[in-house]
Amino acid sequence: MSSQQYDYTVADFNYVEHADGPQVLRLFMPVGKGPFPFVVDLHGGAWCKGDLKDGEDRDLALARAGIAVAALNFRHAGAGYPASSTDINFAIRWLKAHATKLNLRADKVGLSGQSSGGHLAMLAAMRPNDPRYTAIPSPDGAKVDATVQCVVMQWPVINPLSRYRHASALVKSGNPPAWVGDIPSRHDLYWKNEATMEEGNPMLILERGEKVALVPALWIQGRPNDGPHDYRDPVGNLDVNEPERFVRNYRKAGGSIEMADINQANRAEEANKPTLDFFRRHLT
Repeated sequence: MSSQQYDYTVADFNYVEHADGPQVLRLFMPVGKGPFPFVVDLHGGAWCKGDLKDGEDRDLALARAGIAVAALNFRHAGAGYPASSTDINFAIRWLKAHATKLNLRADKVGLSGQSSGGHLAMLAAMRPNDPRYTAIPSPDGAKVDATVQCVVMQWPVINPLSRYRHASALVKSGNPPAWVGDIPSRHDLYWKNEATMEEGNPMLILERGEKVALVPALWIQGRPNDGPHDYRDPVGNLDVNEPERFVRNYRKAGGSIEMADINQANRAEEANKPTLDFFRRHLT
């Protein structure tokens, strides 16, 4: 793709309807001939907070470069796992089913996510055909699936169980750092128990040897001092922090993954360039 800068349009769609109302995706579309590759972008918030507007800076950077972006809202918080994954899987299929009408390329799809959204992005990429995630039938019987070509994770919570243990241990210390806040209770609300944190867990999926899709991936990590995401599992005698542990596991399983370290103090802005560079290489 050239360095051309595109104008863009923004439109909201109710992509799925639940008993408590619709879930919305915001589509940032480059203006041009197309069809355009697209990225499904997932917000963070420890599976309990956050909104599709949270990643707007990176979404606009991609749209201006000629890559469409669908920023999602999805069920979270008390809806619990796997509700988020079910909505995300359906959103990918919804976009593919409507690709011709929307001027999108159904064969060039990426996932992006920040913090817990990074976890959900990798989980969606790994398990595109999990029957729990595909529980909502494709729109109008469309013959589409939720496979993607690549995934970018911005400082993901890749291991919900180890992060829960890490934050809980800091609470018990009596003097937890400010970032801990209500993180353990958010885990409790969404995951319900440690067994579920273990099951929906990309790190442990690899360590269990589960057969999953391993698409090209990028982990963007702010450093130094990212306590919620760059830490060592308090259980076991591991010799690396969680980012390096996952990268090692992914490569051992046969996947291709890159790591990009950026300045933690300015990570939101600095993450845009490696995100864009990676998607240009893998979607165009």
